[in-house]
Formats: sequence, C-alpha cells, structure tokens
Amino acid sequence: MCNQYANKAGPQAIMKAAKAARNAAGNLEPGNIFPDYAAPIVRMEGDERILTTARWGLPSPARALEGKRTDAGVTNVRNTSSRHWLRWLAPQFRCLVPFTSFSEPGRDAEGKYEPVWFDLVGRDPETPAFFAGIYVPQWTSVRKLKEGEITTDLFAFLTTDPSEPVKSVHRRAMPVILTEPDELEMWMCAEWGVAKALQRPLPNGALTIV
Repeated sequence: MCNQYANKAGPQAIMKAAKAARNAAGNLEPGNIFPDYAAPIVRMEGDERILTTARWGLPSPARALEGKRTDAGVTNVRNTSSRHWLRWLAPQFRCLVPFTSFSEPGRDAEGKYEPVWFDLVGRDPETPAFFAGIYVPQWTSVRKLKEGEITTDLFAFLTTDPSEPVKSVHRRAMPVILTEPDELEMWMCAEWGVAKALQRPLPNGALTIV
C-alpha cells in the first residue's frame, strides 16, 4: 500500500511547517516519489532539526531476506511490536516525511490497476502534510545487484487502519498522518510509550480524493 506519493512543497515551506533550522537537502525537485529513491525528510542532527534526504525503504527483517541477494527495503511499517522495528522507534530514529498527496492501488471500470490519489481536506496548497516516519542512518546492504553494496540513510513511515475515503479503495491500511503542530512535536520528541498513540487512522472525511 501507498508505494507512491507526491511532494510539491519547496524546501522553505517544508522547513517552516516542520520547524527545521537548516536545509541539508539543497534544492528539491517537486514530483512523485517511488520506493528505493531518495526523498526529503526532516530529522534530528544533534539538537538541530534539519531537512535532508534519505532513500525510501527500511532494512527488511532477516526472515524476509532468506535466499535473496538484495534488499529493496520495506516502505511501510505496521507491526511496531516486532523486535525488528522496536530498535528504531526511539526519538532519535524518527523523522517527518513531507507530502502533498499519496496514492493507494485502485481499479478502473475494466478492473485494471489505477492509483487513487488522496489529500487532506482544506490543506494549504503551499504547506505540506507529514507522514510519521522512521529513519535509519548509514545502513549497509545490497539494494540492487548492479549497485553492489552501499551505505546510505533510509526511511519509511508507519501505517494504520484506514478511514474513509481510503478504506473504500484499500481496506488494509493507510499511512499515519500528522496534522497538528503538537502531533509533529510529539512524534519527534516523545518516548515511544507516548508517541505510539499517533499510530491511528484519521477521522472519516479528513481526506479527499484528488
């Protein structure tokens, strides 16, 4: 689910919304974002919140890699009680993932795959929204055979039960979306015992199909 999203917000808009102090990402090309490609995130560097980039897809669990030569990564994290994910749920591994819309897999009248795109109702077009992200720094793996072994920063975001209108398109899950400034602060600063309350669906009708 949600293996494509878009970010059309520029660096200054992202930094303002996320209260980031520094831009380490440079200029950002607006457009669609796909798994295993670099995308903007806001994370902590020491005591400073910075805008930077990371590659979409966290390290896969060992059991999922048995017999495989590559690890393209896990784009969405649901089971936060798993030991594999628990090690990266502390505040130092959390990030904000800016987006302006996201898609879920739908079908057209002929039954062919067609993504359905969603946005927050009433969102200021100049201001991004944020997924609740997880950031893993400097992970060494083989993402693609032609690349060989690389060391790079990785990210993904949490998912939860879907609400409408996402539920009518994709009944299994939707991204965890942070909509209020205090939710951004909780996600970036609070211990997991508190922050895990944010892994919940939005109210029905908070999103619209675009």
